[in-house]
Amino acid sequence: MDDSRFTVGKDRLHFDYKKYRVREGGKFRLKDLRPDDTQGITDKAAARASLEKNREKIAALQERLYAENRQALLIVLQAMDTGGKDSTIRSVMTGINPQGCRIYGFKKPTPPELSRDFLWRVHQRVPPAGHIGIFNRSHYEDVLIVRVHGWAPKKVIEKRYEHINAFERLLHDHGTRVIKIYLHISKAYQLSRFRRRLERPDKWWKFNPADLEERKYWDEYMRAYEIALNRCSKKHAPWYVVPAEKRWFRNLVISRLLLDTLEAMDPQYPKPDFDPGAFLPGRLE
Repeated sequence: MDDSRFTVGKDRLHFDYKKYRVREGGKFRLKDLRPDDTQGITDKAAARASLEKNREKIAALQERLYAENRQALLIVLQAMDTGGKDSTIRSVMTGINPQGCRIYGFKKPTPPELSRDFLWRVHQRVPPAGHIGIFNRSHYEDVLIVRVHGWAPKKVIEKRYEHINAFERLLHDHGTRVIKIYLHISKAYQLSRFRRRLERPDKWWKFNPADLEERKYWDEYMRAYEIALNRCSKKHAPWYVVPAEKRWFRNLVISRLLLDTLEAMDPQYPKPDFDPGAFLPGRLE
């Protein structure tokens, strides 16, 4: 079975998410991928139906992962402001048992965190065996916003790419599968989302005037992302740049990526250390 393709009906729904994977050692450029790409799919109803089926399978695999208690899955989500990290988590992870899923958002480092290496606080949030962990922003902020604003010397930032690769390799070698997703949007789309937030009182809490200042550094952020994507997309921890302006397609792609990753991990229910036959109905008192 080709795990990179998914078809419904008579080719009504057909896509290849592997085209969004950043090749190791490549020269990926964000401008070469349309942020509103849907690979020609227009049937939103079919996409949503497929998403629902994927979520059901993901939930079943997550239960096996939790019961097995040997492997873990870490999903790293990065995006520009309004890129849709929160809505992606809500849409794709619906139905997952909260007991086996941990979500953590990295904010501005605290003084105790700043007194240690930049990966110290991250390592503490890595999901334990049996769990799915989601980073809403991550250790990559230390080579993104820190690079854009020059908050650390360039020679320090240059070494961080090596530290990140070694860190993710460590996780992989100890049973944690790592997949990283950048939600790709355009500067114009971001502006439309900001305007939407201001037009809706229930969205005012999500608006931060400081985000408008960050828009001035858009080109610098794109360059910082391209450097991180190209230097840190590895076989053991690949980067996927997912078009995110069509949210229904974004959700479908990420759900399929997550499903295929869990299927490849193939978690198994542990074998009982007792004879179940001895406790069949009729034998219990």
